[in-house]
Amino acid sequence: MPHPLLPDIQTLASRVAEASGFQVCGVQLLTHRIPMTLQVQLRLADGGDVSLDNCAAFSGVLGEALEAGNLLEEAYVLEISSPGISEELKDDRDFRSFRGFPVTVRHRDAKTGQEADREGLLLERDETTVHLNVRGRTVRFPRSDVISVRLTTPTEG
Repeated sequence: MPHPLLPDIQTLASRVAEASGFQVCGVQLLTHRIPMTLQVQLRLADGGDVSLDNCAAFSGVLGEALEAGNLLEEAYVLEISSPGISEELKDDRDFRSFRGFPVTVRHRDAKTGQEADREGLLLERDETTVHLNVRGRTVRFPRSDVISVRLTTPTEG
């Protein structure tokens, strides 16, 4: 169950990110850690790579906004990073940016109705289909059957 403050923190982080030229990709509040840890993943709004300096600058700005908003009353650690491997691709921009990258497509198998995973290189996603290169062959998945598409590390084979 998500922490009750998470929606407010996400809203604040998104507002601060937008004003600073970033886009928030994910926010997690890890309350089982002592002190609790707030993890924020971001990318540049223009699609460029996030640098260590970008993370440090955003950490300062977001930290000030969190303190001013009095959202977190307990001690916390703020971690800022860029999205890494195993990122779920969600919007058209993600699918354009990661064309040719190794991905895992989780989908409903048309024959069995069961969930299945298929790995390959992302070719494209259009209005109706996700296209994957699996060992030199194009495999097509109807978007209605696709549950998720995640970046992954390539496997041998």
